[in-house]
Amino acid sequence: MSFEEKMLYEGKAKKVFTTDNMDEYRVYFKDDATAFNGEKKGTIQSKGVLNNSISSFFFELLQSKGINTHFVKKLNERDMLVKKLTIVPIEVVVRNIAAGSLAKRLGWEEGRKLKKPVVEFYYKSDELGDPLINRSHVAALDIATPDQLDELEGVSLKINSALSEFLTEKNILLVDFKLEYGLHKGALLLGDEISPDTCRFWDASTNEKLDKDRFRRDLGNVEEAYQEIWKRIGGK
Repeated sequence: MSFEEKMLYEGKAKKVFTTDNMDEYRVYFKDDATAFNGEKKGTIQSKGVLNNSISSFFFELLQSKGINTHFVKKLNERDMLVKKLTIVPIEVVVRNIAAGSLAKRLGWEEGRKLKKPVVEFYYKSDELGDPLINRSHVAALDIATPDQLDELEGVSLKINSALSEFLTEKNILLVDFKLEYGLHKGALLLGDEISPDTCRFWDASTNEKLDKDRFRRDLGNVEEAYQEIWKRIGGK
């Protein structure tokens, strides 16, 4: 009996499919772009191709640093093979420089360097708009144990150090970024993607935005910004 692939999920930027291995999924990267919890929608030409390449590169980099991820291999321009995860419904945001919602919340100008990285937790819920939560909320929601939260924070800070060190050599500031995790056979693994969709990247010399903020804020040259990130990290 031949295997029939099925789509399990379609999100804002990706589609997830079953494979003939029950422990692995195929992730397809779309060109669709959304912002403000789906209120703004559009298309960025070749975004899926670029994000697949950029994410594959960063997952391989992090795995070389001893960080466990769901990444198995890049299959082609738009598809990635990953390990099956039971998603932890917490988005972890690490911030090195004030921007976006943090700048608004604290009344700071964007670009203010933080004395040390800030780690935030958000409840992964499209219906609620992914609200900011704290450890007490996590306990009330019963979505992670205290030990898992400690691991989420510790691994996220380790990822921040590894990415920041690498990107500094490429004249890129890692302003902030979002991470998602899941459980695979009891182990906590980094999932989702690492790309200009999920990270704020600024040129270190000019503070020019090289990420999805160009789409959010109608700054233009969105595809060129994604291409620039891929070029700087070593892509063709």
